[in-house]
Amino acid sequence: MGSQKVFSSVKSFSQRGRLLTKTELQTLAESRDLEELLTRIKNTKYVDAVSKLQKPFTAGKIESALRSELADIHYSIAKSAGQSDVLDAYYLKFVISNLKIILKGKALGKSQEEIEPNLNLHAEELINQRDVILKALVAKDLEEAVASLGGIEFGDEVAKAVTMYNDKKNIQVFDVFLDKILYQQLGRAIRNSRDRDLMRLAGMDIDFYNILSIIRGKFWGLDEEQIKNLIVTHTPSIPKDLLGKMMSADSVKSIFDELATTRYRELVPQTENEIEAISEFEHAFEMAIYKAVNRSFSKMFSFSTIVGITKLTAYEVRNIAAIAFAVEQKISPQTTMSRLIIESEE
Repeated sequence: MGSQKVFSSVKSFSQRGRLLTKTELQTLAESRDLEELLTRIKNTKYVDAVSKLQKPFTAGKIESALRSELADIHYSIAKSAGQSDVLDAYYLKFVISNLKIILKGKALGKSQEEIEPNLNLHAEELINQRDVILKALVAKDLEEAVASLGGIEFGDEVAKAVTMYNDKKNIQVFDVFLDKILYQQLGRAIRNSRDRDLMRLAGMDIDFYNILSIIRGKFWGLDEEQIKNLIVTHTPSIPKDLLGKMMSADSVKSIFDELATTRYRELVPQTENEIEAISEFEHAFEMAIYKAVNRSFSKMFSFSTIVGITKLTAYEVRNIAAIAFAVEQKISPQTTMSRLIIESEE
């Protein structure tokens, strides 16, 4: 491990020590309104991120401000760690997130003016990729937006997403196909890595994507060939033949039965209701990834800690954004806390 990565690993440990505690998140969740929430966020390390927000406050504005901060954090982690395909793949999340907003907006016939307030292009500005997103945004419709993305490396996946959307008219198709781009990149990046801890950690992310794509595909009534189109590289924990069995399973329940023979058997939900089962399983899997990320910090000077802090800061920002939404919608703090990705009480 080079000295640059050693320095980054040490820095990751100190950043982990500054993550908000469960108690601090609980305090945020107990805010009576967004104004009180902002006052409380200003008592955390995110003070600078939200200090420029103007009234009227909305959960969307708070989330956008935090996303800018997160892009800065991830960009500086990647810079201090030196060239890393794995960190580049995780950074893609920002670009993918904006593309989802644009393509879904276009699919629903929204105008540029309606879509634009939901975008945050700070991450793209940092890597000089802003033009790619803007071209898709100003396109007059979905077809033109897709054509504008044809020249970029993952343009064909975007085109496949539109084909499937036109067939199924299910807006969530864009989430899966665009996430596929990210996990494909991640799969390639870890294949070239010799780091076993890192392969385990990123491998869980790939398993999460593959398994959920098969479950969702089955739930949406896609055929086996269409589901196969969603899958990225297999991992040692979910080998190719097991993915095959899951894809040819005849129901969501049968997929869970296949999973009961794997290292993820503890995560298989017990409920009969398919929608609840999928949502329970997704939360349980994310909690398992979160725990695995925290375990990666048991080893000093390991590159997986650099990936780990990238993931933990992303969970933290997502948690605060979820709290902002819950405060805005007057959802009870107990419900909010149960949905966050945080240390559970053992």
